[in-house]
Amino acid sequence: MFKVYKKEIEVAGKKISLETGKVARQADGAIIATCGETVVLATVVGAKNVNPDMDYFPLSVNYQEKYYAAGKIPGGYFKREARPTESETLISRLIDRPIRPLFPDEFKNEVQLLPTVISYDKDNEPDILSITASSAALAISGMPFMGPVGASRVGFIDGKYVLNPSKADLEKSKLDLVVAGTKDAVLMVESEASGLTEEEMLNAVKFGHEGFVPVIEMIEELAKECRKPEWIVEKKDLSEVKKKLEVTFTEDLKKAFATKDKQDRSNQISEITDKAKKLYEEDENYTDLDVNSQLKNLEKSIVRTDILKNKNRIDGRGLSDVRPIECEVGVLPRAHGSALFTRGETQAIVVATLGTSDDEQRIESLDGLQRERFMLHYNFPPFSVGETGRIGTGRREIGHGKLAWRAINSSLPTKEAFPYTFRVVSEITESNGSSSMATVCGTSLALMDAGVPIKEPVAGIAMGLIKEGDDFSVLSDILGDEDHLGDMDFKVAGTKDGITSLQMDIKITGITFEIMEQALSQAKDGRVHILGEMNKALSASRSDVGKHTPKMEQVKVDKKEIAAVIGKGGATIREIVEKSGAKVDVNDEGVVTVAAPDEESRNIAMQMIKDITAKAELNKIYSGKVMKIMEFGAFVNFLGKQDGLVHISELADKRVAKVTDVVKEGDEVKVKVIGFDRGKVKLSMKQAAE
Repeated sequence: MFKVYKKEIEVAGKKISLETGKVARQADGAIIATCGETVVLATVVGAKNVNPDMDYFPLSVNYQEKYYAAGKIPGGYFKREARPTESETLISRLIDRPIRPLFPDEFKNEVQLLPTVISYDKDNEPDILSITASSAALAISGMPFMGPVGASRVGFIDGKYVLNPSKADLEKSKLDLVVAGTKDAVLMVESEASGLTEEEMLNAVKFGHEGFVPVIEMIEELAKECRKPEWIVEKKDLSEVKKKLEVTFTEDLKKAFATKDKQDRSNQISEITDKAKKLYEEDENYTDLDVNSQLKNLEKSIVRTDILKNKNRIDGRGLSDVRPIECEVGVLPRAHGSALFTRGETQAIVVATLGTSDDEQRIESLDGLQRERFMLHYNFPPFSVGETGRIGTGRREIGHGKLAWRAINSSLPTKEAFPYTFRVVSEITESNGSSSMATVCGTSLALMDAGVPIKEPVAGIAMGLIKEGDDFSVLSDILGDEDHLGDMDFKVAGTKDGITSLQMDIKITGITFEIMEQALSQAKDGRVHILGEMNKALSASRSDVGKHTPKMEQVKVDKKEIAAVIGKGGATIREIVEKSGAKVDVNDEGVVTVAAPDEESRNIAMQMIKDITAKAELNKIYSGKVMKIMEFGAFVNFLGKQDGLVHISELADKRVAKVTDVVKEGDEVKVKVIGFDRGKVKLSMKQAAE
């Protein structure tokens, strides 16, 4: 019944298998990829008819994680997988980015790629396997896919690179890097690092590329055996349109691209576009899309030629120049920390808010419930580019926010050193190139303004590339048009000494390591310059949190004392909260965290906790309160909730007939610790008086 094709290979000591022919046979391509007990089903289907009004390639990648894969039932009321999680969205982007450039420009058929995790062993990560499975599904589909692509994860442990490390290995790694590409070139890099050098990052990319080449060869072997008939893609002859537009509008476009102001430049180009469409409005052989595509190609040619031949950028800068930078901190009076970062026509208001462990984000995933103490949310409203549009959080917002998160994360203090939870929000108020890197710079400043003791300031810069044949130019701090008309979006973030995050997307079939090396070197110079500008506003974290920030302190108590702090039914901890006005949290390790609106409230709560957990010291004198009278003595509460017995013989330096002759309940007295008897404290008022 089934004609099954299967290939296997061992990579980094782990067997990877690809199988097709048994499941999802009505899809154009379907692959079951397995590594350990992690299994991904990747399917791809393409529309056979093209929408004539389509002016872009409608590829949709929807990575999905099924909870049954890990033997779990989803939380929530409906008990089923709902909208994509942040992790699923990020991995969808990870799969999309190396695949999209490998389709020809004239291919406009709708394509839907669905990688689905159907089994997960909690050791072999499904993201790399999903890229492999998706690439294989496309390779056997017959679509005009110029792949296949492969992918690797690279760790850096004890000075050595590790290919496709396990989750346990990653916890001790200074690097988490994903690299994808073809046999000949790298197309995509995504990483988080702990201050690695440019050379270490470049070698990591090389190491990862070498690691996935055998996987590509396996996919090629599979495709030779079962590839479906190739799709025929018609390419319309637009040479006549191209020539006419070149003759008519080249000088106008050159003049437009010589305009430094983004809005003025955009208005001029819009006018030229309208004129170009009117030239062919009576010609039924060509559509507006045909005219627009050729005009865009002309724009691209003008800008790229000027950069390559004349080293002349749109705004007149040199290839390695960074736009003017202005930084301000403390711009919002009630915020815990805030910064306004402006670089040319790109601007971000970044705000940091500090909270307690109750504010940590709870994330449900295949690995179980996790808690995240650092959140970074990026917002890109349409007014930032002078447009109207939809308000909401899309894949772009999630991706840019996570990139900035990775850049900052390794510089944050540990929870033990600084027990706060952090939420940073970046509001992009202007955009003309690399708002994600503006977010990195603004986040660093806002956290320092909030008094968060980050290890070092972090800055980011976006690099671009113009490449024709062997001739290329690397651009620092790219504009939006340079990004749109160029061949690379290469973002590097880090401290003055090392890289904390690297993201690279290539729009052509790949770049050489020589280009990457130059881009990394040029990016370091730019990053150091930006850090210098940031330091003019604030060069280090403030010595303390602001006056509107909850005052937080931690103390560790013996695990045996946890019950005493909490009290029966939580009575003691409620009393602390009521009397102090602070929020008190106790974990299973005995770490007590106090968060209060002011220092007085915090000090009251801390003193009450210390009194409860303090140990009575022999021969030390304490103030106490008589709690109970007995015939043989009085019980005195002298240390938090601790009581001790003053025997009748220790009440005074004379013979006492009745305890009530000396004290009564409620009296404030001085007592001295004179001994311990089977866990009970023996006190003396007589010796305290002496």
